[in-house]
Amino acid sequence: METAALPGERFNFARHLFEQNAQRADKVAYIDDIGPMTYGELESRARRVAAALRASGLRREDRVLLLMQDCNDWPVSFLGALYAGVVPVAINTLLTAADYAYVLGHSRSQAVLVSSTLLPALKAAIDLAPCEVATIVVSQPIDPSTGLDDWIETVAPMEKAADTVADDVAFWLYSSGSTGRPKGTVHAHASLYWTAELYAKPILALTERDVTFSAAKLFFAYGLGNALTFPLTVGATVILMAERPTPAACFERMTVHRPTVFFGAPTGFAGMLASPALPPRERVALRMCSSAGEALPRDIGERFTAHFGCHIIDGIGSTEMLHIFLSNRPDDVRYGTTGKPVDGYEVELRDEQGRVIDGADRVGDLYIKGPSAALMYWTDRSRSRETFQGHWTKSGDKYLRDADGYYVYAGRSDDMLKVSGQYVSPFEVESTLMEHPAVLEAAVIGVPDENGLTRTKAYVVAKAGGAVPATLGDELKAFVKTRLAPVKYPREIEFVDELPKTATGKIQRFKLRERSSPAATG
Repeated sequence: METAALPGERFNFARHLFEQNAQRADKVAYIDDIGPMTYGELESRARRVAAALRASGLRREDRVLLLMQDCNDWPVSFLGALYAGVVPVAINTLLTAADYAYVLGHSRSQAVLVSSTLLPALKAAIDLAPCEVATIVVSQPIDPSTGLDDWIETVAPMEKAADTVADDVAFWLYSSGSTGRPKGTVHAHASLYWTAELYAKPILALTERDVTFSAAKLFFAYGLGNALTFPLTVGATVILMAERPTPAACFERMTVHRPTVFFGAPTGFAGMLASPALPPRERVALRMCSSAGEALPRDIGERFTAHFGCHIIDGIGSTEMLHIFLSNRPDDVRYGTTGKPVDGYEVELRDEQGRVIDGADRVGDLYIKGPSAALMYWTDRSRSRETFQGHWTKSGDKYLRDADGYYVYAGRSDDMLKVSGQYVSPFEVESTLMEHPAVLEAAVIGVPDENGLTRTKAYVVAKAGGAVPATLGDELKAFVKTRLAPVKYPREIEFVDELPKTATGKIQRFKLRERSSPAATG
């Protein structure tokens, strides 16, 4: 399906949102840990940020680092930068000072908008790699630093938005780092528009009556859509939370603010179901949940629906495509699959020679064609060419399409294992392990045996409740054997307290591989 052109050649996404909500000035747009902010306040403050950025000497296309916890100042800062034509670089709040030093140098950001709690890490990053950061503005300052409210108080709101076009560079996101060094992914103004038009409206059916809450943070592509692009496009209200999305923290927001739509990841849903504080159905107002980040195991979806009476709409998106392009539908949920392509996107499976796979139940590399694709990776021509291939984007995921046209996740391309000459999907083994009542989480990798051949190893987090029984490992091996082909069961199982993950909940299997390498164990 070909998508229509944007309405008019010139387009600024922040201006677009403000025009969409011009009649909702008194309606609450955001509720963070401190209090509410109306749509009118959002626009006024964002346009003041735009004016302050320009007054600080930033010009069109200059970068400003956005290192901020989820709070009302985040959308104010992001939209203010877009309005000014300045490029916000949204960054993970859980990185090290060395990581921030890399991002500052890589993006050449000339200003930083930072949460007070993250200011020490920022200052350490600047000391590690001196950068030309002329302006540092602190959200909710706890010391004499220049605060965001003070910074914008003396300037009038910027009268007119920057005269950008749909394909102008709008913002950067850094990939989550599940496979190592993050990449600066460059998106246009149009990318935001299309994710809302193609996914939020027709698939999620969001309206201004909804209250949304996302466990995924705003710096993540998934969270940016959930807590900014989607709800603001339709005039909904958004709950923001600065702290980590633990089950207890999420339950508090679900029962106090009663969101109608919750956006999470499989790890979070598993943790909720295992929590003794899981609220009963009548204490929440959920009509639907969304899951992305990693494929949702069937067992988690079925148990969540049985408890809360609402579906989890599982889909797959990426930083490169900005949001979800392959998804289940509220009226067509098939747990254990990622559904079908979202209208407006085309999907292909290709074999190792790049040929399109037409038949069912054959694993191939997933390619996507759609209007929300990123423009490039900044200063990384080689990886840009590898990923952005003409109209198509290579996802790095392996999938198969079943006989009914539903897509089933097989794993990341660099995580797939070849055992005894046969491909084994780590995700399939992990999902099977998680069906066992004693297992909370699992991650499967390949390790070499004494002959240099690949065998499967599972890292398992057992559910709380005391020491792990000595017989559980053998029990889990037998459990998997009864459900999958013999070649797929894990030859080795190691029980751990937790799995290494990115801030967005993706399992970092490369860290497990490093842990299991001969150099690490020898």
